[in-house]
Amino acid sequence: MPTLQHTIRSIADVKRLENSGPWQARIPATNTYDLLRLACHKYASKTALQFLTSGKADAPTLKQTYAELMQSVHRTANALHTLGVTPATPVAILLPNLLETHWALWGAQASGIASPINPMLEADYIARICNETRAEVLIVLGPLPGSDIWPKAAKVVQAVPSIRTVMVVTPENLGTPELSSLAIEVGRSGVDVCDFHTALRAAVPDRLMSERVFSQNEPCAYFHTGGTTGYPKVAIHTHANEAFLAWVLESLFDQDQVLLCGLPLFHVNGAIVTGLSAFHCGFEVVMLTAGGFRTPGVLDNFWAFANRFKATSFSAVPTIYAALTHKPLPPKGLLTLKRGVCGAAPLPPQVAIEFERATGLGIFEGYGLTEGTCVSAINPLSGEAKLGTVGIRIPYQDLRTFKVDSNGKAMGESAPGEVGVVGIRGPNVFGGYLRAKDNDGIWLGDGWLNTGDLAYLDAEERLVLCGRAKDLIIRGGHNIDPAMIEDALTAHPAIAMAAAVGEPDAHAGEIPVAYVMLKPSQSIDEAALAAHARNTIPERAAVPVRIEVLPLLPLTAVGKISKPHLRLLATQHAVLRALNDAGLTGVTSESALSPEKGVVVQVTCAAGQLNAVQAALGRFNLNMEWKELTV
Repeated sequence: MPTLQHTIRSIADVKRLENSGPWQARIPATNTYDLLRLACHKYASKTALQFLTSGKADAPTLKQTYAELMQSVHRTANALHTLGVTPATPVAILLPNLLETHWALWGAQASGIASPINPMLEADYIARICNETRAEVLIVLGPLPGSDIWPKAAKVVQAVPSIRTVMVVTPENLGTPELSSLAIEVGRSGVDVCDFHTALRAAVPDRLMSERVFSQNEPCAYFHTGGTTGYPKVAIHTHANEAFLAWVLESLFDQDQVLLCGLPLFHVNGAIVTGLSAFHCGFEVVMLTAGGFRTPGVLDNFWAFANRFKATSFSAVPTIYAALTHKPLPPKGLLTLKRGVCGAAPLPPQVAIEFERATGLGIFEGYGLTEGTCVSAINPLSGEAKLGTVGIRIPYQDLRTFKVDSNGKAMGESAPGEVGVVGIRGPNVFGGYLRAKDNDGIWLGDGWLNTGDLAYLDAEERLVLCGRAKDLIIRGGHNIDPAMIEDALTAHPAIAMAAAVGEPDAHAGEIPVAYVMLKPSQSIDEAALAAHARNTIPERAAVPVRIEVLPLLPLTAVGKISKPHLRLLATQHAVLRALNDAGLTGVTSESALSPEKGVVVQVTCAAGQLNAVQAALGRFNLNMEWKELTV
């Protein structure tokens, strides 16, 4: 199998690799099934997966070799084929992080189209995604103490007429579930409920019974992503999208990695970076429980797990790095861990500095989006991380910054160092969303995807993010659709208008806050408004931390709510609160909108206060200008 390892340390290496020949001539397979099959054959006896059963430091694990992983994927694909799944059949996957989740994800891609869904979403939102994809099979966690996934699934099946089969996953040590009672709970005729493990045991483990011939342009997965319409956007990944990215990331990895996975497999980072790409490289992936970083004990014992499993790397969001900074290291220190990798949300420099100071580990920041399959730029793991940048573009994918007109079309490239809209084009870039109307305005022209992010390229062609042109709120790496919040709030009879924005937060990067305007002669109790939000917003992470009533919402010239001005209010609130919490008086702060940098915070303090002020505000990912008055 061709190797790309130890290739990329700089943009010059990227260009050298591209000049050596087209990617199509180098990649071993252009579909996810064959890419995985070849890797499992090459690394057959190596451990592919370890699943940690709880957050306790000495918790037992379940292991699978590469050969066993491929057998499970074959069994899953063949079981789905027996159920009538074809290459065009969407298979919804509603599971936490389990060994079975990998089997379902790659088995569904080998037989049909995998559609992994966040099980923490509310049932009606999950149903909307399933209706959008027209899912025919649902693979779901069965009834378990402490889990609400199965009750949600029963509601979903009732609301999604296209679902005809439900495959129930339960830990094998608990035995086969009582399928007749589960069928009654589903409550809809014409739906077959079967046990996942029973179906797999009856399936062939060494080949695809469908004898499917893959096309690289066929859809392999539907990943739902946050949008700005209040409706779930479903990104279509082709086999070539995912196979290419899994293969090309090898050029940015070290050899013989052991990766800790705490991010969810319904997210592209968990599925591709600590999934398909890791398997292609023959790495060992340690799954940190079904709940990942959310599981009690996982963060407290994280450093012990790193040493226990001889881990070399892990991926996390800024929230996790901030939390790990305060977890004591083992007495012997960190024995094998080399680095952390960060994406999904901008990394505040102060978090990176404090993490490295506490652990001795650098954080290699990257940049990507679901629509780019996961990764578009990264600080090369074989090279040197540059704080404040998200690295260089990946090989064979173009990345540039553009000036755009009022219609969102490119007017030309930005000059070096000049802020522009980030555009990406290449084999990892998707062809569009499943719903046609969601594709309006997403292309800059000539195949360039408008990411909605603002950035510039420095002298080393490393990407420096400056903000987002789009409205998504990113809370600790979790994408939140503001329309979800706004729709729920405006459903209240006293509220005329509502707008949700991200307020800077030192821990989560951003937290959702909302501003509302009341209808004439209406009043509302703040506690009642907060309760309304909790009861009507379908995603817990999206419930606003703060709701403020304004006499009027700021509007643009055409009558739209001006969210940039609301972000100013939210930023000013966050800054003043941080200064107050630090006990700093006599400090003034003004937030302003810059056409080049977005929100800029201008802070003025008395002589001798600057260090304390910078310490109080340094954990915010904000553009700040400092002024210290002379005595």
